[in-house]
Amino acid sequence: MAESTVRVAAIQAAPVLLDLEASLQKATELIGIAAANGAELIVFPEAFLPGPPVWVDEVLPGEDAAWHLRLLEQSVVVPGPVTDRLGGVARDAGVHLVMGVNERDEHGGTVYNTILYFGPDGRLLGKHRKLVPTHAERLVWGMGDGSDLQAHDTAAGRLGGLICWENFMPLARFTLYAQGVDIWVAPTLATHEPWVASMRHIAREGVCHVIAVGPTLRFADIPDGVPDRERLRRPDHPRGEWLLEGYSVIVAPDTSVLAGPLVREEGILHATLDLSAARARRRLFDPAGHYNRPDVFRLTVDDRPKPHLASTAYPAGDTALPLPPGVLLG
Repeated sequence: MAESTVRVAAIQAAPVLLDLEASLQKATELIGIAAANGAELIVFPEAFLPGPPVWVDEVLPGEDAAWHLRLLEQSVVVPGPVTDRLGGVARDAGVHLVMGVNERDEHGGTVYNTILYFGPDGRLLGKHRKLVPTHAERLVWGMGDGSDLQAHDTAAGRLGGLICWENFMPLARFTLYAQGVDIWVAPTLATHEPWVASMRHIAREGVCHVIAVGPTLRFADIPDGVPDRERLRRPDHPRGEWLLEGYSVIVAPDTSVLAGPLVREEGILHATLDLSAARARRRLFDPAGHYNRPDVFRLTVDDRPKPHLASTAYPAGDTALPLPPGVLLG
């Protein structure tokens, strides 16, 4: 079991949009700062490397080719050179690291919204691909599967979580609650006040600490080399120059806000989490234990990977499902 307390940091920052190397350099500097201030677990926003697809709500489908091509070129292969580098940074700083990335298969053309977990020894503990991209995000990101809905046992506690609006999926949340998550990470692009209320609910429902981390991004932060940069300027938008406003927050299981929300500024939120107090609180309510009724409710999770290319041989115990009448292939 992990130590009773753990010092954590939520990094609210603007990525260098569509520039993987520059975003990596910025992340490395921020990790060093957070670690120097005692952080043992550091969490970054959703899709920080090399930044989120902020164009999806600004242009019509079919007008995004230049942005998407740049995103594809700057995305991260997992595992690969970038994960090796991130692992080295985590090892050098002696921290647990959770990083949001745009991921692509080595030989594929699809990008996934992914979070990566690293241990303080630099080892890649696992990853999670967002199950359902939200609304216009489906023009950019593919869908994950149930194989990586996992909590990770670490010296900083059992870590797990979901990405942005996945956090609104009750069955996905329960899948992780049932694995005894101590610290819930929620990298997000939902940078607004209602998100804070949702994070406080998850802390209470899951009886866990929540680290919710969103990025900031102003039009002025977008590098000059980004394709069609001027089309992302929004002078008449209610948020003005702010494309993403932050709203990072750290919440205790009793719903008290330990740090944040941080709004419209870059910064690092720090908090010390008392894991033993959270575990003790489960004597009152344990959503996957004594307050669960498996005799009444049963959740079945298909946690098998769904590779794009698989052998025609079926695993032991599996059988091919017959096609419905009238359904033809080819």
